[in-house]
Amino acid sequence: MPSDTAAKPTKPAVAGKSARPAEQADEGGRVRAGQEDSDRPTRAEAESAVRTLIRWVGDDPEREGLLDTPARVTRAWREFGAGYEQEPKEILARTFEEIAGYDEMVVLRDIGFESHCEHHMLPIIGRVHVAYLPRSRVVGISKLARIVEAFSKRLQIQEKMTAEIADTIQEVLDPYGVAVVVDAAHHCMTTRGVRREGVNMVTSRMLGAFRNSANTRREFLAMIKGGSGGGG
Repeated sequence: MPSDTAAKPTKPAVAGKSARPAEQADEGGRVRAGQEDSDRPTRAEAESAVRTLIRWVGDDPEREGLLDTPARVTRAWREFGAGYEQEPKEILARTFEEIAGYDEMVVLRDIGFESHCEHHMLPIIGRVHVAYLPRSRVVGISKLARIVEAFSKRLQIQEKMTAEIADTIQEVLDPYGVAVVVDAAHHCMTTRGVRREGVNMVTSRMLGAFRNSANTRREFLAMIKGGSGGGG
């Protein structure tokens, strides 16, 4: 534990939307099948909206190549929005306290993710690096990757997603500190608008020891520097 680490930070509120109150999450954080909002459109209504969009851009949804497109699009968006069916805090609920006094940094780097920009609904593709300094318990590393998935599989902006991941880990695990860095390419910038290829956005959130200790922060950044980099 670094000597210049500050005392336990105040727990921040978890940002973002969690599973809907009417839904019940299983122990893995996924909402059980059959639990849906009463105001959610039906699949038929969603497919009709896709047909409307096809007509709006100038094509014929009844032509052979587009007949099955509405069904394909709605299935795809069920996957893209799978994070709405997960309760992130439940994903981290199972922890381990037998850590033999381990209090050094835990880092999981290069967690690939695909999200969608909430402004244009175009892909955000990149990688997330996550670290925490355990106080008395740790969590299975796959759970860190699943936290990234739970928040990325929603309509997002990168800044909010970065904060949501870090704040949730801090609240549930109560470590000495959490660090999250997100490095991603935004297709709303590369395929439209200014159309700039090869531009990645990098965001970070440092809590507790990572914010207050320059040594801890430098160690984390050095550990992720050897990663494979950002999105495509």
